[in-house]
Amino acid sequence: MSDKKFETAAIRHQIERSSQKEHSAPIYMTSSFKFEDAEDARALFAEEKEGNIYSRYSNPNTDEFIQKLCLLEGGETGMAMASGMAAMFTSLAAFLSSGDHVVASRSLFGSTHQILTKLLPKWGITHTFVDTTDDDGWEKAIQPNTKMIFLETPSNPALDLIDLEFICKLGKEKGIIVNVDNCFATPYVQNPIKFGADIVTHSATKFIDGQGRAIGGAIVTSEELFPEIKFMARHTGPSMSPFNGWLLSKSLETLAVRMEKHSENALALAQHLEGSAGLKQVRYPFLASFPQYELAKKQMRTGGGIVTFELEGGIAQGRRFLDALEMISLSANLGDTRTIATHPASTTHSKLSEEEREAVGITAGLVRVSVGLEHLDDIIADIEQALNKSK
Repeated sequence: MSDKKFETAAIRHQIERSSQKEHSAPIYMTSSFKFEDAEDARALFAEEKEGNIYSRYSNPNTDEFIQKLCLLEGGETGMAMASGMAAMFTSLAAFLSSGDHVVASRSLFGSTHQILTKLLPKWGITHTFVDTTDDDGWEKAIQPNTKMIFLETPSNPALDLIDLEFICKLGKEKGIIVNVDNCFATPYVQNPIKFGADIVTHSATKFIDGQGRAIGGAIVTSEELFPEIKFMARHTGPSMSPFNGWLLSKSLETLAVRMEKHSENALALAQHLEGSAGLKQVRYPFLASFPQYELAKKQMRTGGGIVTFELEGGIAQGRRFLDALEMISLSANLGDTRTIATHPASTTHSKLSEEEREAVGITAGLVRVSVGLEHLDDIIADIEQALNKSK
């Protein structure tokens, strides 16, 4: 399937059909699998042959999901995870030991920030944050014990971009693993592995699922690095359920058409809102006024489905605006068919200090909009009436 176009690979890659000759893969809701004989069991546990043992290790549904995702990302292998944060933590913990150091983009999802600042230091693992646009800062931050570079691009929620070609080249020169959270972009919009990334992580809960139904995550990597990830996941148990594996595999079949529409609506919304009274700024990667517009065009197929804007009046104005919305949902999630508005400073990034939020552009008045698939006119109308009502 590697020679097929994105849309075809997403739809046509399937696990082997059973004797029932089903057109769509069935759900394998089983905790364990039967061995042919004692030798079959021994060989499977010794990893001398491929096969299923226990759904914590692998399952046909999670296998199909991750195989399909690897095709779309351009990776060799990977593992499905119970959640996006399970994927983030496993992709870090599998390679880091006491005394190691991580260089990370300063602008990260709140829970990833907590892993780096609160959890990993318990085990003697240190970090240095670098501003996303500070190219010189990345090399300066590298220490003799630096084991990994971890980053998000576009970042959550400020939409800052990092030059993937530059970072991956730096990682290769220094012999450091480059780990990219590709959640906002999805494999349809951006492929970090094509720029040289070693690991790509996902919260499949977001745009990959696309309808707010399932929690899931994924790690895509090379055959060389996979054994460490497999060992960590196999013995700590962050496994995806068979049902969610089935659901997310089906979701990948429509990812291309959904991301095209999310991106189309998001760009049109950003263009409409730019210059509106009561807004300090509007940010969207494919907006011509976006500071990193040329970089966005270089490494992204579209601008993605997220728009952010900053309201004048700070947190009080932000609350009035959110409370005035009528159709748009208030939720901490994103990537849904339904448009969602979030106030990061008081929700997803509330555990960061005010100084930490300000450093990555999360101001008190910042609103993140995950632009859905409703008719564009209705999305604009709801935001317009909320802006007018909250003045």
